[in-house]
Amino acid sequence: MKFPPTALCLLAFAAAPLTLPAQTPKEAAEAELPSLLTIYKDLHEHPELSTHEERSAAIVAKELKAAGYEVTENVGKYDKPGLTCYGVVGMMKNGEGPTVLIRTDLDALPVNEETGAPYASKVKTKNDAGQDVSVMHACGHDIHMSTLIGTARALAKMKDQWKGTLLFIGQPAEETVGGAKAMLKDGLYTRWPKPDYALALHDDAEIPAGKIGVTEGYCYAAVDSVDVSVKGIGGHGAYPHKTKDPIVLSAEIINAWQTIASREINPVEPIVVTVGSIHGGNKHNIISDEVKMQLTVRTYKSEVRDKVLAAIERIAKGCAMAAGLPNEKMPEVKVEKDGFTPSTYNNPELTKRATAPIKQAIGADNVLDKPPTMGGEDFSEFSLPDHSIPAFMFNVGAVDPAKAAEAKKTGVSLPSLHSSKFLPVAEPTIRTGMIAMTGAVLDLMKK
Repeated sequence: MKFPPTALCLLAFAAAPLTLPAQTPKEAAEAELPSLLTIYKDLHEHPELSTHEERSAAIVAKELKAAGYEVTENVGKYDKPGLTCYGVVGMMKNGEGPTVLIRTDLDALPVNEETGAPYASKVKTKNDAGQDVSVMHACGHDIHMSTLIGTARALAKMKDQWKGTLLFIGQPAEETVGGAKAMLKDGLYTRWPKPDYALALHDDAEIPAGKIGVTEGYCYAAVDSVDVSVKGIGGHGAYPHKTKDPIVLSAEIINAWQTIASREINPVEPIVVTVGSIHGGNKHNIISDEVKMQLTVRTYKSEVRDKVLAAIERIAKGCAMAAGLPNEKMPEVKVEKDGFTPSTYNNPELTKRATAPIKQAIGADNVLDKPPTMGGEDFSEFSLPDHSIPAFMFNVGAVDPAKAAEAKKTGVSLPSLHSSKFLPVAEPTIRTGMIAMTGAVLDLMKK
């Protein structure tokens, strides 16, 4: 049988396999957004304190399993006996290629929510000290979890566009900086493939939703907690000449500490030495025997950190010697080892590479250069102390653009992270975060 040319063309077209265009991160985000908003509101309404993130971890684990990931729960070992670590690891292998880690934090804060949102938290619980506290997602970890779930779903459906191994991490206890260490201690990089890249995002209380903030190099500071006990020789407030007043001495020490930044460290090296707590004495007319202080110290580079911590102790003891105190009355300076968080360093090469597809997806005008901050983030732990695993953490704008513009115009500050009134504008924040993260991962793992 002979067919006319037109019929032959039609038959050939019908027999040819239909190739659909590959899904884009933007299309994936739009498809997942309704479900993600439901998850977000549920997480926001049911926050959990650090080391108590059982429900939140279970939701992340459930969603990763549903997306096809091999999921392990309760990953992590805290130093404190009997404490369960609710770390989650979701792994998906898709042939030979790089291993990319994407992390979210899980925990919330002891804050009484005052946002007025219909899904506002009403959770009240007891903290580890047995005190009654309210709980709120005041740092946006609910946004982070929702975005991670969306990214995991999208990449599972886009396996034809990438190769390698994905590791999605649900990390507990970011606010108390113990969760990342606990997961690494439990063999995160030996039980699972060691990542070639580590990625994370954080919502931002100043950047308008729909925009991304990028910092190259150091973006979050190393954090040390320092306890200082200043000794004295107490006595009656009417006879100070018969005493060695630790309160006056503490005031001198605090002022002298400020010269660490102004006179001891290179002015181009950012440092912060803040006395956040000072307690001494208990009555008007009694000069006490001791003053206790608590400091937070922020630095970027390890060599600068070493100099600052050494100077804090040297200055405290020097002031005590100048006051005539004997050796047995020298101040005691204790740096909390468990309270240390390394600085977060965005690998410059990785930052440039990951930012390129983000600009392509959301527009270059929506990717902002963000100055580094002296805040802390234990995402840095996943990069290891020597930053041998290239890491990249970017910021996702979470503020209603109209409110951001008004705040800029009037100079009135917006609610900050950790504020009882901080409430991200969820839809554009999750959408932008998911598009950015999915695009960055696809570029790192592209076939």
